[in-house]
Amino acid sequence: MGYAETYLPAASKMTNRPIDAAIDESALIRQAKDDQDAFGQLYERYSQRIYQYIFYRTGSEADAEDLAAKTFMRAWQHIATYDDRGVPFSAWLYRIAHNLVANWHRDRSRRKIISLDDLSRWQVNEDGPEAVALLAEDRAALLTALRRLPAERQELLALKFVEHLSNAEIGAVMGRSEGAIKSLYHRTLLTLREELQQEMPTEQDRSRLRRLLGRLGDRGLGRE
Repeated sequence: MGYAETYLPAASKMTNRPIDAAIDESALIRQAKDDQDAFGQLYERYSQRIYQYIFYRTGSEADAEDLAAKTFMRAWQHIATYDDRGVPFSAWLYRIAHNLVANWHRDRSRRKIISLDDLSRWQVNEDGPEAVALLAEDRAALLTALRRLPAERQELLALKFVEHLSNAEIGAVMGRSEGAIKSLYHRTLLTLREELQQEMPTEQDRSRLRRLLGRLGDRGLGRE
């Protein structure tokens, strides 16, 4: 039995259902406050994304399934209080997942270690394969630097490059303003630059580093 069947109300109605993309999300959210089937549509739209985010943060399939189930159970219990204030419903879900993962780490005193597979999912620049090749070339050095970052900064990068959220959406998830997210991202890039300079001693290596961080900066700071 999957986590949806275990935790969610009438989950048999919420799984293996066709997703009606024609339904406006705001209308679907309004329906979901009183209609379990409508909430099932929201579950189908976002369950995989929420699971992937939690798995990235925990590194455990079992814990990711458990926390994803709890995320949607909590959303189901509190959807009547959801108020759209210009932040997408998905950001509200990520915020619930963020809090559950934070508690998970606090209870276990664990810290997620970014893997090479995680890193390969980053999309630094959508214009072509050059950035992907560059990232692959310097993956080991970048991974070493990423692992030294505080958990908060690792999460910011995960939300930006793996989940592809905007700065405003990341702010909603992490409980910060959009400006604070931009500032934190800028400081994170500076930290990565300092770390990577130690890993790349030659001028050719440093040139690749500048190109890589330049692309990361354009991708991260430019997306509203």
